[in-house]
Amino acid sequence: MLYSNSLSRLIDMFKKMPGIGHKSAVRLAFNIVSMSNGEADEIIETIKNAKEKIKYCSICQNLTETDPCDICSNEKRDRSTICVMETPKDVIALEKTREYFGLYHVLHGAISPMDDVTPDMLKIKELILRLKDERIKEVILATNPSIEGEATAMYLARLIKPLGIKVTRIASGIPVGGDLEYADDVTITKAIELRHEM
Repeated sequence: MLYSNSLSRLIDMFKKMPGIGHKSAVRLAFNIVSMSNGEADEIIETIKNAKEKIKYCSICQNLTETDPCDICSNEKRDRSTICVMETPKDVIALEKTREYFGLYHVLHGAISPMDDVTPDMLKIKELILRLKDERIKEVILATNPSIEGEATAMYLARLIKPLGIKVTRIASGIPVGGDLEYADDVTITKAIELRHEM
């Protein structure tokens, strides 16, 4: 046995995180074990605190410590536009550009039959309820330009168009198969500016 049971379990826990392979998990586990008890306790307390305090905004479904979130409660935001994103990380990527001033809606994923992710598992019902607000004139579909993101955008467009709301899709400034969180500010800004109606 290469590692003790406790160390093996710690490595396995880190490997469950996205983007963490075996070598990175081993490195993180050894780093945790070599910390002082005070440092390790601080990490544990920070994780517990985040899990207890962070929740979904009751309006946009973004992660927040206050409900509604700062964006939804900001009266200066354009209330006629909702940008639909797959993840909270995508919202952060677009906010960093300082080029979009409307509201958001976070789906928490994309439709993916291969991964058994169906529309009812996403925050789509919550989006449709929001669209009853007569102030909303446009929904921007900013799902990732992947097969799953495109399928989700098409599904949403079919649901929203009958409501008489303009539906646009971000332009392909984002490479196919890419993720918004890794795109640079200029690329994301251009993708929003060059969006097209669906």
